[in-house]
Amino acid sequence: MPVISEIEEQELVVRHGGTVPPARFGDGGYFGDGSPARTPQRAYTTGMLVGFAGSSMFFLALVSASVVHRGMPGSDWMPMRPPSILWLTSTIAIVSSFTVIRARHFLKSGQEGRFSRWWTATALLGLCFLCGQVVGWRQLYSAGIYMKSNPSVSFFYVFTVAHGLHLLGGVVALFWISYRESRVTSLDTATSVAAMYWHFVTVLWLFLFSFFLIGG
Repeated sequence: MPVISEIEEQELVVRHGGTVPPARFGDGGYFGDGSPARTPQRAYTTGMLVGFAGSSMFFLALVSASVVHRGMPGSDWMPMRPPSILWLTSTIAIVSSFTVIRARHFLKSGQEGRFSRWWTATALLGLCFLCGQVVGWRQLYSAGIYMKSNPSVSFFYVFTVAHGLHLLGGVVALFWISYRESRVTSLDTATSVAAMYWHFVTVLWLFLFSFFLIGG
């Protein structure tokens, strides 16, 4: 059932001559006149927060598993030094969060041209981050450090691949919004939710990178 804010309801009252048409239930969010009902931004935000909680629990479970494995008696855990390229990818992640904030600023001020450039720049930085991760894996491979070499390496690959898939989803969303910009019904809502997700994967990466440095 579509949820209608008070402001939207007032707009409908004016549009339909003083009466609000009843919602047609079960049709995916359309009013009686066939016009689509807009889902309020808070619904998307709530859904995104639930998704964040699920992803956070997944990564925390992996962190807990690695800590337990490391502390087991007779464990064959050998600390590994993260590839040096990860310092660069971490910097890219931080910069990309600033660029997405900048893009949102220009959108709110009505400067659509600058918004598009900064929004696209964020997506490109995301691609650079992913390329950096691939370089890091190649550095390990060249050094003869493979996934089965040691449990610490195995966990490293699992962490970075899982995060990379999360970030790849964000890159796709950024490019989709950039490409469909003129056809997105509520650009402010779309960019707000996408920016929330982008900040989440950035903070998640910084947490993981710190764990790599401290935990080995």
